[in-house]
Amino acid sequence: MKKAIAGLVLSLFVLTTQAQSLKVPAPSTGQTVKQEFGLGSIELSYSRPNVKGRTIFGDLVPFNAVWRTGANTATTLTFTDEVVIGGKKIPAGKYGLLSIPGNSEWTIIISKQTDVTSPSAYKPEMDVVRLKASAQKLPFPIESFMIMFEHVTNNSLDLMIVWEQTVVSFSITQDIDTKIMGQIDNLMNKDNRPYYNAAIYYLDNGKDLNQASAWFDKALEQNPNAYYMWYQKARCLAKLGKNSEAKTVALKSMELAKTAKNPDYVTLNEKLIASLK
Repeated sequence: MKKAIAGLVLSLFVLTTQAQSLKVPAPSTGQTVKQEFGLGSIELSYSRPNVKGRTIFGDLVPFNAVWRTGANTATTLTFTDEVVIGGKKIPAGKYGLLSIPGNSEWTIIISKQTDVTSPSAYKPEMDVVRLKASAQKLPFPIESFMIMFEHVTNNSLDLMIVWEQTVVSFSITQDIDTKIMGQIDNLMNKDNRPYYNAAIYYLDNGKDLNQASAWFDKALEQNPNAYYMWYQKARCLAKLGKNSEAKTVALKSMELAKTAKNPDYVTLNEKLIASLK
């Protein structure tokens, strides 16, 4: 009898040990996305359930009820810098992304709660911001739930929620101009002045083009064979309406690019010259 009991105990131990070590794929796979944004980044963490032949919105995911915006675990967003969502400034930090789906409109919730996995755990008083977002119908189905960043610029991007045949998006913005202009003002008083980068920022962001042109000249004094700098100088002159000067500078850039065996900049200059009238 003792041997039988001992054998039973051993068998149960082996089975328990095997069960504890068994690892299987999650029914809804996790995904972490890190998107560079402005001078920092946004990190998104969420789970991706599949449709599997089911009706999703209005059924599996009820309308007018808080949803964790994913499966398995809470969906979170981490900002390295202050951002603006729904007209409200949100300090750097980690937040929960919740939603209340509707047939034609969703409520998007950014919450201080980062662990909401069921509606009963949601606390409205922890909301940082709420905003409305329209739900658009896709002409084709999406099997795996996904959240992505689209239309990314220096100071704005869209966060898009896509599943089944529904897409919902909202904008996230950031004021980087104040930070960059502050850096430029500070660094221009140093010995190693960032003439080229400052000029590019002025050129591409609607700043003083005459100042940008002067900084390009300073940069070119230090790097006279930098064909890419000559190209940007030509762009600046073209924006100032100085087409004749722009053409001369573009031709110089093109010759330097040929010497450096960079066909991309040869083509860029050819297109710029062709656009000048």
